[in-house]
Amino acid sequence: MSVLVLATENEGKLGEFLDLARHSGFDLISMRDAGFDGTIVEDGKTYEENALIKARAVHRQLGGWVLADDSGLSVDVLDGAPGIYSARFAGENASYHDKIAQLHDWLAPYPPASWQASFICAIAIIQPDGREEVVRGECRGLIAEHAAGSNGFGYDPIFFLPEYGQTMAQIDPAVKNQISHRARALALAAEILPHGLEGPGQPSRN
Repeated sequence: MSVLVLATENEGKLGEFLDLARHSGFDLISMRDAGFDGTIVEDGKTYEENALIKARAVHRQLGGWVLADDSGLSVDVLDGAPGIYSARFAGENASYHDKIAQLHDWLAPYPPASWQASFICAIAIIQPDGREEVVRGECRGLIAEHAAGSNGFGYDPIFFLPEYGQTMAQIDPAVKNQISHRARALALAAEILPHGLEGPGQPSRN
């Protein structure tokens, strides 16, 4: 079985990727488990740039197949903020409770019906020979006024999906693995990887 190194230290992301790729032809391992001991500075201006920064740093040291993602929450009335700064806009050590509180403060001047948003995920893949590919997946929804649900991580409890009447943290994980921004990006990435990367069922490409 081929090894695919995930360039992330985010346990939530790692768990989600493992769920999505459990039926793949790859053995997915984190960059630290693979032996990466460097420091990565994500100073890109886009999701795609940051994904490539992470993937390149790991590939330079370890080689082989490397996959990295950069993802975030983009709110329409905030001109796309917090965007690529979603993980750190409230401070490097802020909890997601603090981040959500800060986001709600920013949104307070606007009516809740206008809190339309997108989860965005860019995935960069570097092949053993150094070839690079980047794909993007998006999921549309609304920011909820109150957090709900215990599945998922990050902003999932306030990302409301009108078609399901639930937040991303309330829906069944198997459904999330069909419709999430990460699942959609991974479905495109599967076309690049030699064995595919299918999770439970085929992730939606819509």
